Amino acid sequence: MTAAFKLTSTDFRGVISQRFFRNFLPLPAFSKFRVGQTLPDFDLPMVGQRASIKLSSYRQKSVVVLAFTRIFTEKQYCPFCYPHIMSMVETYKKFDQLGAEVLMITSTDMRQSKIVHRDLGLEMPLLVDSSCSIFRQYGTGQALGAPLPAQFVVDRSGRLTFQHLFSFAHPNASSERLLWAVHNASHQVEVTRLKRRGRDSNPR
Repeated sequence: MTAAFKLTSTDFRGVISQRFFRNFLPLPAFSKFRVGQTLPDFDLPMVGQRASIKLSSYRQKSVVVLAFTRIFTEKQYCPFCYPHIMSMVETYKKFDQLGAEVLMITSTDMRQSKIVHRDLGLEMPLLVDSSCSIFRQYGTGQALGAPLPAQFVVDRSGRLTFQHLFSFAHPNASSERLLWAVHNASHQVEVTRLKRRGRDSNPR
């Protein structure tokens, strides 16, 4: 299914919902976390899986990219976000090759999210935050019926190494920028590990 079809759909069923009214008033994105800070854990259902996913389950295993995206319904995508989603889909294998996992987070309900997952052919996990509680916890902001997009890169120790919050000038961090951030996060963990090994092997 093409971007043009998605963005010009005249099917607006499901747009007006409780989520729409909760997110109608504009609230700008707000940086709640500092680089180096451990990000709060969350537990969200995943499309296609019975078990939910915890951010903490990736600790000591892999770098994680949290890609909060803005989708109104399975027929209506944010025009800023749809190209970014497709870019992340196309580069997903590159993230995997770097040993990183991409968790895409949507505020659509489970029924809508299953259709999104199918239509986009997503290989990455699609997590469902229909209450928008994690969007709010992470300070993504909101406007006109849905939360705003944001991206966070978390290293293997669970600490924030990179964040991008929405602005009209730069709605999303590009997939290339996120790949760079993942590479840096992986490298920094390795440097820290080697320094610790050096201290352990050379006690004072």
